[in-house]
Formats: sequence, structure tokens, C-alpha cells
Amino acid sequence: MKQIDRLAAFDQDGVERAAAVDDEGRLLPLPPQFGDVLNIVQGGEAALAAAAEALRADPPAPLEAGHYTLLPPIRRFRRDILCTGWNYWDHFEEGVGKREGQEVDRPAAPTFFTKGPDTVIGPDAPIAWDPRVSGKWDYEAEIVAVIGKDGRSIPAARAMEHVWGYCLANDVSQRDLQRRHGGQWLKGKSIDQTMPLGPWLTRRDSVQLDTVRLWCDVNGERLQDASAELMAFPLAELIAELSLGMTLRAGDILLTGTPAGVGNARTPPKFLTDGDEVVVGATGLGQLRNRVMAFDLASPR
Repeated sequence: MKQIDRLAAFDQDGVERAAAVDDEGRLLPLPPQFGDVLNIVQGGEAALAAAAEALRADPPAPLEAGHYTLLPPIRRFRRDILCTGWNYWDHFEEGVGKREGQEVDRPAAPTFFTKGPDTVIGPDAPIAWDPRVSGKWDYEAEIVAVIGKDGRSIPAARAMEHVWGYCLANDVSQRDLQRRHGGQWLKGKSIDQTMPLGPWLTRRDSVQLDTVRLWCDVNGERLQDASAELMAFPLAELIAELSLGMTLRAGDILLTGTPAGVGNARTPPKFLTDGDEVVVGATGLGQLRNRVMAFDLASPR
């Protein structure tokens, strides 16, 4: 393998490992000394080059599908997950008049919020659903930028130097909780076991972001479909704004917003329920395929 363009995390017999992903989508396990994917991201180009050299020196047999479980590529976080709201204007506009008295003007700058890391699940894992917690479970297909180099007050012209690469997320949201708690989004975005992440990390230089098409299917019906070039604030601007006076660290992830088509904005609204299959995909970034499943989220543990 000349270079590694994609990194995945997998579980095999209860052990988490990192792997490169070849052009056919097969996993090539890395030697255990490389640790998890986060270790490689934080190790920068030197760690990635060492991993590629290890695969050249002793090529592993590709893993057969069905003999491993894909995990979220990053599972260790030093802070809450960073997110961007209203970053496709068509999504902002589709919500006008449907925010239940919490209307706002079109933002002149990016809208940022965070969500708890306990939301994160694997690219094939079930999305937790409990109607006692919320009656309005919504899907949101998003492209995720993975920070690869620490920085603070990063100028937009240098921002992409701080991006390791990309993956996908489904920012499953509880719309009634968003409204219930003052219109801020932390609670309505932070329910446990609700955000698929993955399926792997794709290196920045192997994807031209403005040509990426992002989509979401629910039970086989295409409900979201948009080009990343329609972002209201491009990724470089998001990073510049977010990092102003605030350090971003290698391994941080930033969700970059969802396009139009969410369930809350439809007539009638279309919310997720037990048994629904949700597939989020994007050009060159793979796909997440998750089933909504009833969980006990309302009982103490």
C-alpha cells in the first residue's frame, strides 16, 4: 500500500483495532502498537507514514465481512462534539414558521453548539429510541470534519491545513426537547446512543469537498440530497470562526450542518420510530446504515 487514504476502527473478538481501508472497502488490520485511530490522527503525517510502511513490510490478509464489527472511527473525545447549525440555507428556510415561537433571523455568522460524546455509536449500530424521552426523533445527514492539527485563531486561508479528513454522522435530534429547553440545542442533541459516526475516516486530500453529494434515505425513501458546495459557511470559514480565541485539538470532530429535508419541516412531519432503517451516504465517504430500535433510556441506571 503506497499510502493510506482511509482509516477504520473495528472490533474483533472483543478487541478494538485500527485498520486501513483498501480501494475495495476491505479492512487491512494495522499492528497493535499503532493503537486506535485517534492515536494515528494525533501522530500526524509521521504516524500515517509509519502505518503505511508497516503494511508494505508485512501485508495482512484482508478481513472478511462478517468477521468483525465496525466501530466509530473515533471514540475518545477530550471535549463535547462540535456541531454547526443552519449551515445550508435551504434547511434554515424550511424551518421558518415551524420553530414553535422560537423564530430567529437568518444568521450572519455560523451557529455553533455541542452534543455529548455518549451519543456516538458505530456505523451499523442501532439508534436508540424511547418515546418516553421524546416524541419527535429526527434524522440529519452531516459531513464531519476531523481536526488533525492543534490550532487557535486559525486564519481561513490556513484552515484546511488543520483538517485530517472527513467522515459521516447522523445527528439524530429530539425536536421537542430542543423547544422545551429554551431553544438551545444541547439537550435535544445529546440523548445517549443516537449518533452514528463513520464508517471510516477519509483523508482530506483524497476528497474534493465541494463535489461531495450528501444524502439520507429512510426506509428506502430519499429524504435529503444536496451538494456540500451549498454550505452557507464553507468549512474553512467554520474553522476560522470557531477557533478564534479557542483552541481546536487533533482528534476533535466538527459536524458541518445538514441540508433540507428533515422530518420536522415536512408536511405532515415525518419522525423516526422503532424499526425504521436510516441510511446516510456521501460521495467518497461511504455510508452509515442504522436501524432505529426501542431502548430503555428513561429508567435510571
